[in-house]
Amino acid sequence: MVRLWGIIIAPTSAARRYTSNYSDLLAEVRAAGLLERAYTFYWIRIVGTIGAFFAVWVASALLGDSWLQLGLAVVLAVVSAQFGFLGHDAAHRQIFESARWNLWSARILAGGFAGLSYTWWQGKHSKHHRAPNQSGYDPDIEGGPIAWEGGDARARSGLYRLFTRLQGWLFFPLLTLEGAALHVASLQTLTTGKGLAHRYTEFALVTARLTIGFVLPFVLMPPLLAVAFVVVHLAVFGVLLGGAFAPNHKGMPVVEKGELGDYLSRQVVVSRNIDGGPVTDFMMGGLNYQVEHHLFPSMPRAHLARAQPFVRAHCARHGVPYTQTSLITSYGIVVRYLNHVGIGHRDPFVCPLRTAYRA
Repeated sequence: MVRLWGIIIAPTSAARRYTSNYSDLLAEVRAAGLLERAYTFYWIRIVGTIGAFFAVWVASALLGDSWLQLGLAVVLAVVSAQFGFLGHDAAHRQIFESARWNLWSARILAGGFAGLSYTWWQGKHSKHHRAPNQSGYDPDIEGGPIAWEGGDARARSGLYRLFTRLQGWLFFPLLTLEGAALHVASLQTLTTGKGLAHRYTEFALVTARLTIGFVLPFVLMPPLLAVAFVVVHLAVFGVLLGGAFAPNHKGMPVVEKGELGDYLSRQVVVSRNIDGGPVTDFMMGGLNYQVEHHLFPSMPRAHLARAQPFVRAHCARHGVPYTQTSLITSYGIVVRYLNHVGIGHRDPFVCPLRTAYRA
């Protein structure tokens, strides 16, 4: 058995050179009907989330000058995060057969209701899916405020270096800024990018949603309460989205190009599933089934749980490490990993997996 950051994973052999049988797994899940569209699930989710969005603002108008508005700010953050997840699903073509319907659904749901740019998200997220946790390629581990690799940490100095040494403990406070950062990144892409398809339409959707989110509170509430409403909404929105994506790969092996040669191991070895039930599925937008999502990006979210037994059995047959843990444990792994990187270790993932799967 191999223990990686406190998680016991399936055994692997350095002598084995795994040849992908992904096509066999694909045939299994297709035969089970798991790649078919889940229209009922998505229409209920879309209509219900849109209804909840408008209900929050109606309730806010009726509530008026009351600090109970901050509870509605939290509810609005949950609803906004759900639109982010729906936009993610549509961008992966999980909802409709038509590529055009999926594309415009992603633009409208993510842009018009969450204030997130489909164009920005698609470019960044597509690279991540092609080579998750691959050093020098995956944008999710590129340098930024958080150093995801030892080299980035060692290059820093002064107060930035001190911040980096503490980045694991500061990670969750920083998530409260993630919502604002996502809005800024979306607007930057749409205002500076050239030749982007439907750029102005998407810009109008995003700015309309942000205008509603920032202006309407000042129409419905006193100024101080309105500021608090906006701050709480943005903070909780950032924690919900960042907290749903962070456990999926952070603290898993960071690999070099070619280390995981085949598609199956390239997607599974660096991904982590999160235990839970319906509440976890809802709050994480199905991303708690990260292994299955990476293997079948266009599989409807509603089918990921049913695909899990097929994937686990297949990985067990072929000795491919399959990692799953609790949400709390995964956050602990992320914090330890970031602190480990922050003190400047050259390679935070000197582990048997990298040796066993090195091309």
